[in-house]
Amino acid sequence: MGGLILVSGFGAALMLALGLDTFFPSTLAINYVHVLAVLCTVLLTTLIGVVDDLMGIRQWVKALLPVIASLPLVAVQIGRTWMDLPLIGRVEFGVLYPLILVPLGITGGANALNMLAGFNGLELGMGLMAMGSLAVVAATVGRPTALVLLLSGCGAILGTLPFNWYPAKVFIGDVGTLSMGAIIAASAMIGGFQAAGVIVIIPHMIDFLFKAATGFQKSFGQPGDDGKLHCPQRVPHGLAQAIMKLTGGVRERTLTLILIGIEAAFGALAIGLYGRF
Repeated sequence: MGGLILVSGFGAALMLALGLDTFFPSTLAINYVHVLAVLCTVLLTTLIGVVDDLMGIRQWVKALLPVIASLPLVAVQIGRTWMDLPLIGRVEFGVLYPLILVPLGITGGANALNMLAGFNGLELGMGLMAMGSLAVVAATVGRPTALVLLLSGCGAILGTLPFNWYPAKVFIGDVGTLSMGAIIAASAMIGGFQAAGVIVIIPHMIDFLFKAATGFQKSFGQPGDDGKLHCPQRVPHGLAQAIMKLTGGVRERTLTLILIGIEAAFGALAIGLYGRF
């Protein structure tokens, strides 16, 4: 449950931001209600992760529980009732946005980051690329609350990553992955750049499709005598195994760097496309 380090750092950063905005009001100009609602949601996803890491929760139950964690965001009607979609334009959702799309967004984000995991430094490295990219988008379009949330997440990741990098001494578990997914989804909705949020989790969506096609079986690598990880099945059960298959075997650190590079590429795509849009 090393993800508790991440959540503690994120919470401490938000408290610092709120303190700065209280005593120096012109510094950040953030929305207190939204910041505290996001913190509540992240703490609820943390609780889900703690229970799962200690006791174990059925996969389908764990997939649905983030809906409950999204309720603070639903209560404050976070974000706008419309979305600006690339190539389509503005789409109005009305009351369906807070009641349906917000819970779906938090649930989807939390579960997406929780699925592509299991290798030293992978979850935090990809999370850093995703949050960093969205922070650039938030700064570009002038969304200070979303920017503070994302920078707080990036800082918390940077404080945890040295202990999680290969060879890892700390593993973040479901506590960390679910929380990072909630931060990314909530920040994108607060900032109104949901399209960018979807783009940065495309690698996780690809991994989901691999796993869905193979019945959500385990997708770890099989260590070989050459010191590399190999795909033990004929058909890859995840994006990581697909890379193992294509490369004929890959060292764990290299695999992590490849996946982080893929995430960075989609992050750059989100910045470019959303900037043009």
